[in-house]
Amino acid sequence: MKKNILIITVLSIISTLAFGQSKETDAMLQAELKKLSFMDGTWEGNGWMYGRDGIRHEFEQTENIQFKVDGTTLLIEGLGKTDGKIIHNALAIISYDKEKSHYNFRSYLANGMSGDFKAELIDGKLFWYPTDFIRYIIYLNETGQWYEKGEMNREGKWMQFFEMTLDKNK
Repeated sequence: MKKNILIITVLSIISTLAFGQSKETDAMLQAELKKLSFMDGTWEGNGWMYGRDGIRHEFEQTENIQFKVDGTTLLIEGLGKTDGKIIHNALAIISYDKEKSHYNFRSYLANGMSGDFKAELIDGKLFWYPTDFIRYIIYLNETGQWYEKGEMNREGKWMQFFEMTLDKNK
C-alpha cells in the first residue's frame, strides 16, 4: 500500500512539473519578436567578407527564418557557399530577455562554436554584438532586400569587413 502511495505521489509531482507551465503565451514576448518580422522568410543572395588573409572573398548565401514557440522566438538557418563548397553553416535563435530589456542572439556554428550575444533593435535595424568590438547590422534596404554588414571597431572607428544582400523568395 505504501508503495502505491509513493508511486502516485511521484507521478503527481512529475505531471505537475511537466504540465504545470502556463498555457498562455507571453504577449509581451510576442510583441517584441514581432518587431523582427521583416526578417521572416527564405532569402537568397550573395556577399563578401575579408578573410584572415586580408583578401576579399565572395560567397552565395541562403537564410531560412521562421517564428517558433508561438511567436516568442525566431529561428535562423544560414548556409553560405563558395564554388559549391560550404563555407558557413549556422543556426541562431533570437529571443527577448524581459529582465535585461534586450534581445538574445544565440548562435551555433558547424565547427562546434556557439555563443550568447546581446542584440537590440535601433531604428528598425537589428544590431548584434559577438564581441565588444564587432557588430553586425541587419535591416531591409530601400528595395526591400535583406542587407547585413559586419563592422569591427579599431581605435574608435567602425571598419566594414562583411556585407550581404539577399532577396526574399516568394
